[in-house]
Amino acid sequence: MENGKNKILIADDEKEIRDIIKLLLMGEGYEVVTAENGKQVLELADESIDMFVLDVNMPELSGFAVGAELRKKYYAPIIFLTAYSGESDKVMGFSVGADDYLTKPFSNMELLLRVKSLFRRVQQYTKHPVMEEGKEEKSASKIQFKDLILDLESQSVMKQGEVIVLTYTEFKILELFVTHPKKIYSLDNIYQSIWQEDAIGDSTIMVHIKNIRKKLGDNSRNPQYIKTAWGKGYYID
Repeated sequence: MENGKNKILIADDEKEIRDIIKLLLMGEGYEVVTAENGKQVLELADESIDMFVLDVNMPELSGFAVGAELRKKYYAPIIFLTAYSGESDKVMGFSVGADDYLTKPFSNMELLLRVKSLFRRVQQYTKHPVMEEGKEEKSASKIQFKDLILDLESQSVMKQGEVIVLTYTEFKILELFVTHPKKIYSLDNIYQSIWQEDAIGDSTIMVHIKNIRKKLGDNSRNPQYIKTAWGKGYYID
């Protein structure tokens, strides 16, 4: 964030779409930089970027490939834009670190609502930290659950001395469970707790839960961390 403005990087290989989104977001007071392909995104990406809006089908590198690379260094939210609405594409998007997903064509208002919603969720943090491999950030507010340590300041998770890289959304879901042990959350409950709005789609939370389990090395059939209450939701015990 520079000069009090949230900075958004937009990437789309279609100039008309880039220009429309840029004007739309600048009109709402955001600072905007643009890229026309995946390679340019990685060249422009740094800790000053507060959000990435990435088209999936781009030359040089796809949005999914770029998202996976960004997640190795940055916590900034990622919104994917795609012409495909299939379940497998959404799963792929969330698995590489997406925080939200918009299917083309979308309305200007829908994009603005998603952007504002994501910024509301991260507004308590003045700047997202850059992740440094092998380095644990010092924090006064940490939560321990079994062999996991959640650092609420840096939004990082440590497991047996190893840093587990979670997206912002994944971290907030895990934090929700850890701070409310034994409480069963339905998919709608989780969505409303994290997004502060009604659920959009029925697969989003399930994909995030799957990603968290995978990253924590958990077994979905006999989970150590996030457990399933069949027909009701999820909980931590």
